[in-house]
Amino acid sequence: MHYKIKMMPLLLSLTPLGTYAQTQQGTQSKATSAMTDSVHRITEVVVRSNQMLGSKFEARNRTGSAYYISPEEIGKFGYTDINRMLKSVPGVNVYEEDGFGLRPNISLRGTKAERSERISLMEDGVLAAPAPYAAPAAYYFPNAGRMYAIEVLKGSSQVQYGPFTTGGAVNMVSTPIPSKFSAKLNTSYGSYNTFKSYASIGNRLKHVGFLVEYLRYQSDGFRKDEPDERTGFKRNDLIAKVSAQTNKDEGLNHLLELKFGFANETSDETYLGLSESDFAARPYFRYAGAQKDNLKTHHTQWVATYLIESGNKLKITTNLYYNYFFRNWYKLNEVRAGFTKPERRSIDAVLADPETNRDYFDIVTGKKDYVGEALMLRANHRVYRSRGVQSKGEYRTMLGGGYLTAELGLRYHADSEDRFQQDDSYSMQGGRMSLFLTGLPGSNANRITTAHAWSGYWLGKWSKGILTLTAGMRYEDVDLLKRDYTKADPRRTGMVRVETPNHVRALLPGLGFNVKVLPVLSAFGGIHKGFAPPSASLNQKAESSVNVEAGLRLTTQTLKCEAIVFNNNYANMLGSDLAAQGGQGTLDQFNVGKALVNGLELLFHWLPLPKTFAVQMPLQLSYTYTHTKMKNDFESAAWGHVIYGDEIPYIYKHAFNAQIGIEHKWVEANFGARYNGDMRTLPGQGKIAEREKIPAHLIMDASLKAHVNKYITLTVNAINLANKKYLVSRHPSGLRAGHPFGIYGGVLLRL
Repeated sequence: MHYKIKMMPLLLSLTPLGTYAQTQQGTQSKATSAMTDSVHRITEVVVRSNQMLGSKFEARNRTGSAYYISPEEIGKFGYTDINRMLKSVPGVNVYEEDGFGLRPNISLRGTKAERSERISLMEDGVLAAPAPYAAPAAYYFPNAGRMYAIEVLKGSSQVQYGPFTTGGAVNMVSTPIPSKFSAKLNTSYGSYNTFKSYASIGNRLKHVGFLVEYLRYQSDGFRKDEPDERTGFKRNDLIAKVSAQTNKDEGLNHLLELKFGFANETSDETYLGLSESDFAARPYFRYAGAQKDNLKTHHTQWVATYLIESGNKLKITTNLYYNYFFRNWYKLNEVRAGFTKPERRSIDAVLADPETNRDYFDIVTGKKDYVGEALMLRANHRVYRSRGVQSKGEYRTMLGGGYLTAELGLRYHADSEDRFQQDDSYSMQGGRMSLFLTGLPGSNANRITTAHAWSGYWLGKWSKGILTLTAGMRYEDVDLLKRDYTKADPRRTGMVRVETPNHVRALLPGLGFNVKVLPVLSAFGGIHKGFAPPSASLNQKAESSVNVEAGLRLTTQTLKCEAIVFNNNYANMLGSDLAAQGGQGTLDQFNVGKALVNGLELLFHWLPLPKTFAVQMPLQLSYTYTHTKMKNDFESAAWGHVIYGDEIPYIYKHAFNAQIGIEHKWVEANFGARYNGDMRTLPGQGKIAEREKIPAHLIMDASLKAHVNKYITLTVNAINLANKKYLVSRHPSGLRAGHPFGIYGGVLLRL
């Protein structure tokens, strides 16, 4: 959100702690060539309160690692897939699952990637995950196709953002209310009947403003079954914002913004992958046993934000928020075979060894008929709620001849997960499924997990001359309770109930520095304590680590380079029992114990041609090396038997990204290439066994834009140019392919 403040010429210290200056037309303010936290003379600013960084300038001047994906950067390739949007960010490890980025698996600096459960996911600075404390792995991610910017923060200064502080935070910045009347339509259509249409309209007068935006995203999907029925999805997303503000030249200014969001999805997605032999022969095929699988979701969000600002010294921002998320993933879970002694086997076990499980496998593929309880489909009926209030105050002053920014924040948050699941059984006849027996609601899982969390932090940033120092502390106090009503009490009368509480407190300090070694070269680093809350398991400890980073940044008018080394030393790492990872699907966390994650992040951005040229050719390269190591033995249902020295699964050791563009006033072309090295899917060490490996792959994308005039732009976007058939995952069950070649034509209209 933002509002204008008209004032006499003033001195504004650009700090990375929440303010974002823009001109009246909304264009980003330019930093001085020294690229330091310097002083600028500005007559009118627009203040934003919903961003961690707000600009690439502030990202480059943090005392820790940070990256800002700007609106211009998002628009280059026209992506709606968050996996592809994040590929240029060093230190981010993402593996695909559905090919469209609907349910991403994001890791920051080697944290667990599954379901993005170890990152602090926010939208406009407010926790966005459905139940980040009670059930962080909840199959939800905001629609990236409607976002204005994306911020990624790692390092010591992230004590502001929790509860997950080991890897970092991702903040999805929604479209702000514009500073003047604005209307936009961005629509495209292409391969596999993939259609995307985004429309928005907004305006701001002296004291009031509004924005309404709508996203429709749908596709038939690139997977096929028999008969040839494509298996796709449909998504809707609506956001409405209204604001009221004062606009005084002096004294206090106030702003109140109300935000409402609604989103839904229906998707014919499945946990059922392919066997090794079938993936080699037909990687985009789907078995008959997935024909009833379907995911339905509904999401609503309410956010009220109140901001008070006094000149350039004091700003207080308060958010009151509520989120509701319903999802029912109705999907194949187990198979039964045998007439005398029918036995259930998981689809993961069946696809891992189809020869031993031939009878089961033939039922899944539709080759064998079975009248009775053949295919067991689980209705994963869950409701998530989260609510809270958070407030932060920022104060700027002079201290000891330098600039001091002090920030203090407090949050109360409560969330819950309500599981009320059942198993239905289906027969298989002639390759078609038919309902045989409906299960009793609540007969599979019948429990509610709740969390109540108090958190607070303080952070101070002091800058003088070539030196910038930050110091902060975060506090987390979490109460968890799991109430299991069991299968014996589906009405939840309370006659049968097992309660499991847990409580954890943590103090999380952080220190950071930034030194201007030269006008164009800075050295920075920091140390902070990492944390992730435990599950509602009796006496389970929280995740705990000590994280260190150090780096160099080189910044000139045409060249920007960054090199960072990091080391995360876990005293206690937590894993999760996810069905998506081969476990039982309880979501209960287990102790991994001691572990070590370290690596290297490199970023290189160059403008080789003089800025006076009519054509520009920006080049960006990024590379991430991540090394992981377990430092004790343990055993779990999801990971099996793990021994000292094993590597963490689903973390690429090597990831490289390259982007090059050709930009002209009327035409723009962009080309991108992403290389991921071999990745293991189970803990292990040494050479990766073929049955546990995601082979290395290189994927290339491209885009072309023609600016007809200032109102109309024609677009062509293509992904996987070489039509590479590549494996992205062996979980949840079986092998899964990445998105094949796709091309999409569209038009962008602006008023």
